[in-house]
Amino acid sequence: MADAPDDLRIRDNPAENRFEVDLGDGSFAVAEYELFPERIVFTHTGVPPKHEGRGIGSALIRFALGAARERGLKVIPICPFFAAYIRKHAEEQDLLTPSWREKLGLG
Repeated sequence: MADAPDDLRIRDNPAENRFEVDLGDGSFAVAEYELFPERIVFTHTGVPPKHEGRGIGSALIRFALGAARERGLKVIPICPFFAAYIRKHAEEQDLLTPSWREKLGLG
C-alpha cells in the first residue's frame, strides 16, 4: 500500500456524522460515526474504488482516532477496517472500551 498523499484535507463533517476527504473528482472518502456521551462508534469507512490502495482509508482512521483522543472519547470500532487498524496499532488500543479490547482479543 502506498502512503496517502500529503495534501489530503481531512475534516470532520458533524452534520453528516463523518470524517471526510474531498478527492477532487466529485468523490469523497469517508469514515462514518455515531457520537454518544464519552464514546464514538465508527460504523463504516469507504474509499471510492479508483482511489483505493493509496493509504487514504488509513489516513482517515488516524485522523478520526486523533480527534477521538483530543475529545477524550472511547472508541467502538464496529467497522471492520477500523477494528483491523486498531488491532495492528498498539499505540491506539488505549482508546478502546474494555469490552471492545476483549472482542478484538487484546485482553
